[in-house]
Order: sequence, then structure tokens, then C-alpha cells
Amino acid sequence: MPRNNRDGAERKLDRLRLEAETCKRCPLWKRGTQTVFGEGPVITDLMLVGEQPGDREDRVGRPFVGPAGLLLDRALEEAGIDRGRAYLTNAVKHFKWTERGKRRIHEKPNREEMLACRMWLEEELNTVKPRVVVALGATAASSLYGSSVKVLRDRGTWLETPVGRLATVTVHPSSILRAPDGRARKTAYEAFVADLKIIAAKLKVRK
Repeated sequence: MPRNNRDGAERKLDRLRLEAETCKRCPLWKRGTQTVFGEGPVITDLMLVGEQPGDREDRVGRPFVGPAGLLLDRALEEAGIDRGRAYLTNAVKHFKWTERGKRRIHEKPNREEMLACRMWLEEELNTVKPRVVVALGATAASSLYGSSVKVLRDRGTWLETPVGRLATVTVHPSSILRAPDGRARKTAYEAFVADLKIIAAKLKVRK
């Protein structure tokens, strides 16, 4: 891509991040510490979309830096994908949580909250222009592709979607951490890496 086009895309993302910092399109801004916008190369082949920032991401202000992010890093490396060459973001930019003692427990975003944040996700897609878009989990899949896509049924396959790019879906890494025991976590992790390897192979095939 010509340098001037890349510079323009970088300026646009910077502007979007600033605008998103004061977003009040849904009530989640009232409880979130800050907006957690996407990050990564401004023009890249791969965009990974999760559900929402977690407790750690909400405090730090960056996507996928908590326990699920660490697991994602390990799985990406094992699959042969450089996280530094991917753009990471979430369908919802504020942390939705409920209080349980001294802990802030993740709460699933509802449809209205997803729709309120859809504008930011569309702007990221249009600016980053990824060749491959991966939804991590059901919320991201629904936000990106609609309700007809089911994670467990469609994971590891290439989808016909409104996104208009190579699109697929897999589980969110947090679901692996929630597996009931070590054996289940190992099985879920291996299946996750297998999905990522399919994506890695596709990324090696240029347009």
C-alpha cells in the first residue's frame, strides 16, 4: 500500500480512538474504566474480534492482555501466526460486569449494547481492511455475521458472510479457561490451535 494511504489510515484510526473515548451510545460507559479500542497494524491481513474487554483489559486499556489474551498469544504462536501482525479488537468496547464480593465478573453484552458498538467495529474493518476476519466466540460471531452462524457448528470453516472478506469463527480463548478440568482444557486448547492453523494456512496464500 502506498505510504500516503497508510498514513491516512493511521490518522483515521487515531481519530476513531479519540472519538470512542467519549462514547456514550449505550450505558456501559458508566461502569467501564475506559473505552478499550482495537490495536495492531493499521493495514494487515488478519483481524481477530473478541466479545468485550475483560477486567484486566478494562484497567490497562488494551485488548487481550488478561488471562485469555495470554492463552491466545500462546495458541497463535503454536499455530504459526505472529500476533504483532494481527489487528485485535472486540465487538463491544466497554467492560460489562457484575460485582461479586471484591471481584468484577464478566457479564455478556446484550443485543442493544452490541448494536451500539457496531459502528466502531465497522469503522475498524473499513480502515484496517483485513483479508481474513476471525470471530472469537458467539458474541463476536453474531456482531460480525448475524445469528445464522454458530460457533461450534461452523468453527474452522470459511463462511459466506455480509463482511465481504474471508471470514471464519472459533471459540473465545476464555471458554478454554472455563473448561471444567485439565483434560477438558487440553482438548479445547488443541482444537483451538487446530482452528488457528487453518487460518495460518489461508494467510500464506496470497490473493
